[in-house]
Amino acid sequence: MTEVLTPAATAPGMMREPVSEVGQMSQWQLMRLRFARNKLAMTGVVGLVVMYLLVVLAPFLAPNDYTFQNSDYLYGPPSPVTFINPDGRLGLRPYTYGVTTELDVKNFKYVFALDETQKIPVHFFVRGDPYQMLGFIKSDIHLFGIEPPQRLYPFGADDLGRCMMARVLMGGQISMTVGLLGVALTIIFGSLMGGASGYFGGVIDDIMQRIIEIIMAFPTIPLWAALAAALPDISGSFTALHRYFLITVILSLVNWTGLARQLRAKVMSYRQADFCQAALAAGASDARIIIQHMIPNAASHIIVVGALAIPGMILGETALSFLGLGILPPLVSWGSLLRGATQVSAVILHPWLMIPGLGVVLTVLFFSFLGDGLRDAVDPYSI
Repeated sequence: MTEVLTPAATAPGMMREPVSEVGQMSQWQLMRLRFARNKLAMTGVVGLVVMYLLVVLAPFLAPNDYTFQNSDYLYGPPSPVTFINPDGRLGLRPYTYGVTTELDVKNFKYVFALDETQKIPVHFFVRGDPYQMLGFIKSDIHLFGIEPPQRLYPFGADDLGRCMMARVLMGGQISMTVGLLGVALTIIFGSLMGGASGYFGGVIDDIMQRIIEIIMAFPTIPLWAALAAALPDISGSFTALHRYFLITVILSLVNWTGLARQLRAKVMSYRQADFCQAALAAGASDARIIIQHMIPNAASHIIVVGALAIPGMILGETALSFLGLGILPPLVSWGSLLRGATQVSAVILHPWLMIPGLGVVLTVLFFSFLGDGLRDAVDPYSI
């Protein structure tokens, strides 16, 4: 006879439910879980990783050297690319057309005409202008290009015939790193000043808060411009690289005040906490309590503020370079590239000069996504 299973016999197996591990996670694990579930934050992470890879590999990805000037291709348009073979069939190899340059004597400007009968194959991993990547990797291999003496200009050329693609990628190295270096200095200044102000209180707190209020009372852009204008001219002893580092210091000297005030409030709440009183009873010094106990407890807040401050740093450098007070030649940044698009006529006739602005918009957008995701992940218990 077939044994009949009673409900009581099957009940334990049927009532079994999966056990959630959320309750067993630490605070940092919950923060990572919530951040990973934020689609916009993950979009920002992926987008920033891609953009930083592009600017790091800029000399290899660009078909030309960013300083090479082609006097026959001033304000040259982007090189068209087609996958139609010379025999008229669709293929996998890309081709570009030959370009003839003529001087319009009436309007005194160059006129570029495509020669659609001349199709030039685009090759991958070709030899071209020599470059030095990351400061020590020397090579002349580029991802794509055409056989010399002809040149490929995917984003067109500027007023001196320089490749805009190479200049946009190389400019990203300055614009995207100035934010990271500036925010790193901002975190150091803001953490130390804010921690000391909130911990000691009294006269020290009053003096620091008055200094912060004076700095915050000045308009940001004019203050940046005044400090940048006070820098010495480029010379044999003061190079463009020195100016780059001083620009990052100038940006951070103005931006640390916001973090210092927020961290002051955090430290004031921690001052009466049990861990702080225990450290004092154990004989820990004031500096040790601030650096090793209070600031690490506010690390999540510092990370969020830093991530949200990076877009402001990038826009600040862009504004200074746009005004001619930031990065100077031979270095190039997105702000200095946008100086060529100050006139409406230039933008209408040569719209590819606005491509650096797209890099600024995407970078700021991705960092904003990342900062918003970090801000939500810091409080994993909120709905």
